[in-house]
Amino acid sequence: MKIGIADTTFSRIDLGKIAIDELRKYGVKYERYTVPGIKDLPIAVKKLIEERNCDTVISLGWVGKTEKDLISYLALSIGIIIVEILTNKHVIDVTIHEDEGRDERELSRIAEDRVRKHVRNAIDLIKNPKRLEREAGMGKRQGYEDVGPILR
Repeated sequence: MKIGIADTTFSRIDLGKIAIDELRKYGVKYERYTVPGIKDLPIAVKKLIEERNCDTVISLGWVGKTEKDLISYLALSIGIIIVEILTNKHVIDVTIHEDEGRDERELSRIAEDRVRKHVRNAIDLIKNPKRLEREAGMGKRQGYEDVGPILR
């Protein structure tokens, strides 16, 4: 198993380094591909799958606070979905939005939590999909505390 990590220089935190640290805890091989900004991520993801033979890819993006930034995120999201359809491989979109945190410390905490949890999700998609199935409907969150299920 090999997981791709696509990240950007636009990010204000080295999200790729966090992902690699988490992957190493599980002994998972990885390939990293760094690009300037989020609109460059879909091609990086596609190259990691097709040229570097990754089983899945974690796309690590950082979005600013402006409306233009949000439009760029929409373009990224559509691009990643197209890559998933074309390659028949999962791509885990791990995007941090600068307006999520009250300050840089909180934003850093959100980013690290989200990246680490999604790395584990990517591993489970390949090695242990039944774990994800058992957690369906459990209100799991990445970047925040889990909210739990609504009991019925």
